[in-house]
Amino acid sequence: MHDKLTHLQDELRAMQSVLVAYSGGTDSTFLLKVAHDTLGDAVLAVTADSPSLPRADLQEARDLAAHIGARHVCITTAEMDDARYVNNPTDRCYFCKTHVYGTLVALAQREGLRFVVDGNNADDAHDIRPGRRAAHEFGVRSPLQDVGLTKAEIRQLARELGLPNWNKPAAACLSSRIPYGTRITLDALARIERAESCLRALGIGQVRVRHFDSTARIEVLPEDFARVREHRAHIVTRLRGLGFRDILLDLDGYRTGSLNSNTPPRVEVL
Repeated sequence: MHDKLTHLQDELRAMQSVLVAYSGGTDSTFLLKVAHDTLGDAVLAVTADSPSLPRADLQEARDLAAHIGARHVCITTAEMDDARYVNNPTDRCYFCKTHVYGTLVALAQREGLRFVVDGNNADDAHDIRPGRRAAHEFGVRSPLQDVGLTKAEIRQLARELGLPNWNKPAAACLSSRIPYGTRITLDALARIERAESCLRALGIGQVRVRHFDSTARIEVLPEDFARVREHRAHIVTRLRGLGFRDILLDLDGYRTGSLNSNTPPRVEVL
């Protein structure tokens, strides 16, 4: 693991200057920390801000960049103006990342930075990620993946480096809660964000609220089922106040890519 960290530092030194596509998640924060420690001011962290990014995540990204001491800017992206994205096809992420990476590459050129890098890790190579096609098209590098660092190794190294988000639950954009083929709207994204905030306020870290028109399907880790049931009345009241009529607990628990499955989930009505 530490040999991989040394390899990562060597890779970054060879790049000389980088723009880090920075979300504030564990992977991109770790990459930013190592890049900043290695290259200093030849690093710029850039967060792509859009309605699909929760406000709490945006603020956390700002706070973490300040904690590291890295230069950091936020840019506003325009994927919601692209009908190909808004119509939510299975390759929605490709259209989003096309907007994001195109903007980042142009910014890197203006700033005189030689490479754009992102926080994809070795485990991500086995996942379905249409956005990777856009990364390849724009020449975005993934140094964590290139040196073979896994998610577990990154978390351990981030902890050793004193990063406060070393164990932050995996995150994804709010649009990922909406089934493919269902149009993405600002109202739906805001409703999802508020619903998930309600559950996190109860001490539930890993949560997804899948948005099916007037139905909310809640995914949490199995160990949090009891907490959801304990606060059933509160959750139902809050989510119905957001416009959901039916609130379901997914008994298969939180898992990535659940909307890609053809198997109907087991659910409990709250």
